[in-house]
Amino acid sequence: MAFTSLHNLYLLFSLFLIFRFSTLKLVTGSKPVVSSYIVHTDAEARPSPFSTQDDWYAYMMSSLTDHKTDSPYGSRIFYTYSVVFHGFAARLTDQEAEKLTKTLGIIVVFKDKVRLKLDTTRSPGFLGLGENFGVWPDTNFGDNIIIGLVDSGIWPESDSFKDNGLGPVPSHWKGACEEGTNFNSSNCNKKLIGARFFLKGFEHYTSNQPMENDFVYYFSPRRDGHGHGTHTASTAAGAKVERANVFGFANGTAQGVAPKARIAMYKACAGGCAESDILAAMESAIEDRVDILSLSIGIQDPPYYENHIAKGAFAAVRRNIFVCCSAGNLGPHPFSTHNTAPWITTVGAGSIDRSFPVQILLGNNKSLTGSSLYPGKISTNSFPLVYLENCGSAITLPNHIMGKIVICTSTKSEAVKNGHLVQASGGVGLILLNHVFEGGLVAISYTLPSATVGYKEAMELLSYINTTKKPIASFRIHNLTVVGKERAPIVLSFSARGPNPVVPEVLKPDIIAPGLNILAAWPPNIPPSRSPYDPRRVNFNTDSGTSMAVPHVAGVAALLRAAHPNWSPAAIRSALVTTSATMDSQDRPIISYEDMEPATPISVGSGHVNPQLATDPGLIYDADISDYTKFLRSLNYTKEQMKVFVDGPSTCSSYFSSPGDLNYPSFSVVFKPKNYVIELKRTVTNVAEVLRESYKVRIVNARAEKFTVSVEPRDLIFERSYEKQSYRVKFKSNYVFDNSSSIVEQMVFGSISWESDRHIVRSPFTVMWNKS
Repeated sequence: MAFTSLHNLYLLFSLFLIFRFSTLKLVTGSKPVVSSYIVHTDAEARPSPFSTQDDWYAYMMSSLTDHKTDSPYGSRIFYTYSVVFHGFAARLTDQEAEKLTKTLGIIVVFKDKVRLKLDTTRSPGFLGLGENFGVWPDTNFGDNIIIGLVDSGIWPESDSFKDNGLGPVPSHWKGACEEGTNFNSSNCNKKLIGARFFLKGFEHYTSNQPMENDFVYYFSPRRDGHGHGTHTASTAAGAKVERANVFGFANGTAQGVAPKARIAMYKACAGGCAESDILAAMESAIEDRVDILSLSIGIQDPPYYENHIAKGAFAAVRRNIFVCCSAGNLGPHPFSTHNTAPWITTVGAGSIDRSFPVQILLGNNKSLTGSSLYPGKISTNSFPLVYLENCGSAITLPNHIMGKIVICTSTKSEAVKNGHLVQASGGVGLILLNHVFEGGLVAISYTLPSATVGYKEAMELLSYINTTKKPIASFRIHNLTVVGKERAPIVLSFSARGPNPVVPEVLKPDIIAPGLNILAAWPPNIPPSRSPYDPRRVNFNTDSGTSMAVPHVAGVAALLRAAHPNWSPAAIRSALVTTSATMDSQDRPIISYEDMEPATPISVGSGHVNPQLATDPGLIYDADISDYTKFLRSLNYTKEQMKVFVDGPSTCSSYFSSPGDLNYPSFSVVFKPKNYVIELKRTVTNVAEVLRESYKVRIVNARAEKFTVSVEPRDLIFERSYEKQSYRVKFKSNYVFDNSSSIVEQMVFGSISWESDRHIVRSPFTVMWNKS
């Protein structure tokens, strides 16, 4: 009995100690923070006992015993990659990630980031596309070409995605229509042939920290909760929809640039885009055998071996997939363009010849013109004007703005919200002032009488307010859609600019395309303004940005792939670049909005996309993966950095003496101290139907006092199709860098064209002097 009591006492004491110390650990210990990581592996380093990469990855994960987590190690790998590169994405603590970097066979480990940003009734006509002539009927409107889009998803019930008149799904398609919440396989058809979803990285990111309001509002696990993906998909390949409009504006027939091309949507964004999700989406698109891959997404470029879009695009081009991406919306600042890898076609944004004008009549009888998509009735009475530096303060100053037209500055994303605040506070109208780098061009679907005005108009308006005791104004002409009167295209101020911030010897952007007030399909559950303050719903909407320009190029690329199925991605880009337009609708040089001066190649690239000419470019500048590998080697990347792109002995292949030696359809020359002569070689391939064709070179150089350009030979004669010939260009500097001004201020521009009786093959060039 005593033994039993003593034993029970000992047992109770032991349990107490176990409880005490386990409780102490729970109180004093902190749960390790688990983040998402992207792990690059060397496929050739896989130990022989492991028959598959997955087995090897699982073993590596099981060896990470520094920390305990709530999830089994096997379940912490949420993506594996074998096409974009070899590796996986997994949830790890920082200590585990650090340990993994020291493991044999690991090349590099990156922390996953949600930093990637999401960057038409008139635009096909503006591009010269007609139903009864030219490239549309010649290519059967892009039929059987598959455009894959990595974006925010799609609204499959939109009329733009009906499959009337389409034949069977292309036989080379290997993808699927995945099911999920509010999305069934029956949502796909012969137009929308595939849909997949990749949000594991984003979901993990948002589970570790509070989501911003717009993230909550936009999040939808399967459907497009943002509008961006539906809009871009219908721009690229939407079916014909009659009487499409937004509140009566831009009314007409909406259709994509390649209206019979097929669409595959890879949802990898929901308010933001995780890099691990983007990679998984690109890998799936490659395996599904899309023909064109369109990404209106980007970040400011790190080195290419750290750039996940560049890595995914490299793998896609290896599989003969044309990849186009947005240049970004950080213009007009120099060095602001992203997606600059030379195997990517980088697209900037230009205007089209359509506007939505509204007239503002001031009390001094001066008239200003702005833009607006406000559909309601507008009183022509005059109202007092009041200026608020911050629109958001309207809600706190109701007595100050009651019965008045409020003038303020605001970003586009906040404009509708601020309109609601003004309206709720008794304001009768809103005039939004754009800053110096923006024009009153972007039309916004306000909920009260409003207008957006450009910098020049804004200065006039502020001058009137500051010099008038009781300033007044009224809205007059409105509810208009005007086509054909505007000078277009104009390079938009927000469109990102070169030079290329990663490799200045590669000219970026490559080209511009329509990116202003583009009407396209829209999810009916998303307000046209994307503002939670906006109760309105539409089936079509206008949007602006380089994001809208990219699907135009994707559509044109689909037409070119239909016309020339054997062309490489580089051949398609070359055709787009060398045939692009440099003159606007009024037969004057294309200008940039911020200074109204002729656009240079660092803003317009080679020019504005020209589908009809691109189908018959005469000559092309071709390149393949081996050329891009030599290009990467010319950047002095290490063997380990090269393994991110290529496996095996090819990492040690020959390389160009300079990145500028890549057979690119444009030139970007960088003179450095004591380097006054640069020679570059280019090879052109004859793709014309005419068997014999003679070309002569023409050089445009407006600054011969700074440098000279010579080309040898000056004549090229082609006797057969796909014949190749090479030429060399010598750039010789007569100029020394001036330290009193910037690199960009001292840049000069020109072009080299090969001209025959039938073709003009034009390549722009930029020349800059680097002080270091």
